[in-house]
Amino acid sequence: MLKKVKNTADKFRLLKKNDRIVVGVSGGPDSTALLYALRSLGKRLKLKLLVAHLDHGLRKDSAQDARFVRDLALKLRLPLISGKTLVKKSGSMEESARKARFDFLLKAAKKFKTDKIALGHNLDDQAETVLMRILRGTGLNGLNAILPKRAILGCEIIRPLIEVKRKEIEAYLKRNKVVPRRDLTNAQDIYLRNKIRNRLLPLLEKDYNVNIKSILANLAESSGVDYEYLDIAACRAGRGSATRLNMVRLKKDHPALRRLLFRRAIKHLQGDTRRITFQHIKEIEDLLFSRPVNSVVNLPKGVSVSKRKSRLIFSRKSQ
Repeated sequence: MLKKVKNTADKFRLLKKNDRIVVGVSGGPDSTALLYALRSLGKRLKLKLLVAHLDHGLRKDSAQDARFVRDLALKLRLPLISGKTLVKKSGSMEESARKARFDFLLKAAKKFKTDKIALGHNLDDQAETVLMRILRGTGLNGLNAILPKRAILGCEIIRPLIEVKRKEIEAYLKRNKVVPRRDLTNAQDIYLRNKIRNRLLPLLEKDYNVNIKSILANLAESSGVDYEYLDIAACRAGRGSATRLNMVRLKKDHPALRRLLFRRAIKHLQGDTRRITFQHIKEIEDLLFSRPVNSVVNLPKGVSVSKRKSRLIFSRKSQ
């Protein structure tokens, strides 16, 4: 497993000598294996690691997870920063937990005086995410799923385990006699991801293609490379302000470039394009080509697109 992690780190340039890295550790198998792997590789690269754990308070035994991570940090002689939050159970609990976790990790990175955060997503997570997005509806951007390296709000998120299978992680922990914490809700078909993990992927492996997880992971990597090229093309095209797009030029653009410019404008305003569907993009195109001046398209998270005489204006209501 360590060889795979090293190859992934080298291929995507995830690690460099003397890096300071915040490692998100829940106490589960993936993040625990990530911490051990980085500590092992860190001896050669002289990495400085900070263990970061957030107790979401969603499970009765979450305090035991926090104790496990604390003891693990002590055992490995690594500094620890921990926190606790109460995730709102209104709306999407998964989304609320994710936001709370990222906010915590970004603050931890600031305290540790670094801009690099390592997370424990693996190849199985990648395959599950690709399938989940296909089922919900996605385009090229969504197919790239979990990127090995991604910039978010001034920080670099790295995922050294992204090419490692879950069974390889389990074997690695067993060899090193490490018993991680287990989230029993992962075995329950509560969320779509759990249903994909527990029912759909096993069916596809058994009846269609035994290598389906690797195939989906390869699709994600290939899509990521293609999308990155389009993103570079969009930057080179140049349209002045990211949120004030010239309509004459937009109408002449190839649809792939035009739609990417829409997504870039939305991302500029809200930091990501979550909840933006293909239908939203089609509606903005309809605004561009068919609707009268001063028409408006309202998007999720308070973003709106207004059609003026010569430009599409993207804006967001103050929260």
